[in-house]
Amino acid sequence: QLQLVEFGGGLVQPGGSVRLSCVASGSDFSIYAMSWYRQTPGMQREFVAGITSGDLANYAGSVKGRFNISRDNTKGTVYLQMNNLKPEDTAVYLCRSRRPYSDGRDDSWGQGTQVTVSS
Repeated sequence: QLQLVEFGGGLVQPGGSVRLSCVASGSDFSIYAMSWYRQTPGMQREFVAGITSGDLANYAGSVKGRFNISRDNTKGTVYLQMNNLKPEDTAVYLCRSRRPYSDGRDDSWGQGTQVTVSS
């Protein structure tokens, strides 16, 4: 399993941009599928974007065209570039790793980083 730590959150104005980083420690980062989720108080955790070990990316409809997920296996890091931010993007953003062929029971999660979009 990996240990995950997120960085890069903060206060951003509407229309602005921010890049989140999720740094993993542990072995074989390159084989893991990595994802970003977000959560607001009282709401279920929501999928934002994911990237496979083969660099295939997918996005939630609400962020498609605005967010971009990428990974650097040499640094054990997955990024989330967030552009044209909206107030409804305000949330705690969490990183998740999943091993190949896993059913999710041993997924690892980071502690999350707060992104607040407000003028």
